[in-house]
Amino acid sequence: MTGSSARGIRTVLHPVSDLAKAKAVYAALLGAPPQHDSPYYVGFDAEGQHIGLVPGGGPQGMTSPVAYWHVPDIEEKLAEVIAAGATMNEAAHEVGGDRLVATVIDPDGNVLGLIQDR
Repeated sequence: MTGSSARGIRTVLHPVSDLAKAKAVYAALLGAPPQHDSPYYVGFDAEGQHIGLVPGGGPQGMTSPVAYWHVPDIEEKLAEVIAAGATMNEAAHEVGGDRLVATVIDPDGNVLGLIQDR
């Protein structure tokens, strides 16, 4: 295989129905308060891992947790995984802080997330 290599899963987003209750559970699990706390997203950083809570699954309609692979070039990696058989779910777009995200669906229906920090 050629192209850009993934740098590992360092971000996992969880859809939640009650943000306040979920925040309390994840704060207890991780032993720390969230580093980002807003009505639309709560994020925790623990040991190099980012755990995000997304109320109602957010605009992308998440129904289960999504693991995000960090990649150096999101467009190149999208092309590679689509050529290998994945289908586009959510095209690359900015979400703030010079971060691009996208999702694809593998042949078994699993959602795979990609993140590029610029």
